[in-house]
Amino acid sequence: MIAAADGTQAISVLQTESVDLVLLDLNLPVKNGWETFQQMTLKWPLIPIIIITARSNQLFQALAAGAGALMEKPLDFPKLLQTASSLIAEPENLRLARMAGKSAQFHYLPAHVG
Repeated sequence: MIAAADGTQAISVLQTESVDLVLLDLNLPVKNGWETFQQMTLKWPLIPIIIITARSNQLFQALAAGAGALMEKPLDFPKLLQTASSLIAEPENLRLARMAGKSAQFHYLPAHVG
């Protein structure tokens, strides 16, 4: 696992490290989460990204952006692990189809309560 303090650092990590999956919080300093997501997907469209947020009303933006998953805080960790495993195993052609706006599986996990 490699952690980044902000969006700019996250982009730098992807430029130098091999990454299988990105957990991207939308509330980032320096470069916001959506800007970071857009830059990541333009340069590395095959890396699966799970967007994590405490913000409400992000579902339609996540769908439109081609995200693989949107998880709302507080997180359900077993579902996070299941979603991560599913996205890593997803065929590249499905990931690219979702990024192109075509119909593809999307994981939405609303806030875990209790």
